[in-house]
Amino acid sequence: MCLGIPGEVIELHPEQPDLAKVDVSGVRRMINIGLLVDDPPVPGEWVLIHVGFALSKIDENEAAAAMQFLEGIGQAYEDEIAALRASLIE
Repeated sequence: MCLGIPGEVIELHPEQPDLAKVDVSGVRRMINIGLLVDDPPVPGEWVLIHVGFALSKIDENEAAAAMQFLEGIGQAYEDEIAALRASLIE
């Protein structure tokens, strides 16, 4: 199962404006924010991430509700976080 997971933008890549470092449940990875060119996120904002791409900006309340739902579905969420931890995207 593929999930959209909320992540908080930590920093923007200084040399590649389409990349940002996000924190997803304590795992920090670089993602592509190029799909949000009309309204790019800034550090402290939340995005919904799917397969390494930010699909949309969401507010903190939406992020918390999404995380609560994802944690409630159990194994699929755990598998997604495990895959994120194992990824080599830095």
